[in-house]
Amino acid sequence: MINIKEDTNVVNLLGEVVGGLEVSHEIFGEKFYTAKIKIKRLSESEDILPITISERLLGDFKLDIGKKISILGQLRSYNKSINGRNKLILTVFVREILEFEEEKKDPNNIFLDGYICKKPIYRKTPLGREITDLLLAVNRSYNKSDYIPSIAWGRNAKFCKNLKVGDRVQIWGRIQSREYEKKLDNGEVDKKVAYEVSISKMKKLSENNSK
Repeated sequence: MINIKEDTNVVNLLGEVVGGLEVSHEIFGEKFYTAKIKIKRLSESEDILPITISERLLGDFKLDIGKKISILGQLRSYNKSINGRNKLILTVFVREILEFEEEKKDPNNIFLDGYICKKPIYRKTPLGREITDLLLAVNRSYNKSDYIPSIAWGRNAKFCKNLKVGDRVQIWGRIQSREYEKKLDNGEVDKKVAYEVSISKMKKLSENNSK
């Protein structure tokens, strides 16, 4: 079991499989698959999140649609070229998987320890709610990093708007899916889904990589 104090990127999810396995890619003869799971929010709405899992971890475990599963892993990102443009793709990389039956109060939580890598964007909704968008770089092994879009609300948004590129922060929250529409050049509307971390609490550890 991963110790949250010793890792900079920890995801715990309890959800229901809603999308069947599809082959994603292969590395040194090891196949990786993708699927989707549904997680209920307290508001009774739902988040549909993508997961990636190795065939070696999966073994004889069946990811049948409707099965309830418990996942421990990391939220990872990679760039994918779509129509000549790079798009940031997010997925939950599974490190442990189990079947579960008992519902829990907190079925979707994430902890990240990383660095602000883009100037925060602060704004207000038409109803006056404060929001700040962040992009967090979280380091992992082999000199790689994951770039995680995150969103803060209310007093956290006020705090985040003054963060600077290079500041190290820790955040706790949940991964959410959000549908939006994008107008294409031909006038048609394309429906898309974005994934981001909704921040519930956070703290700043250092400024600009200095203690």
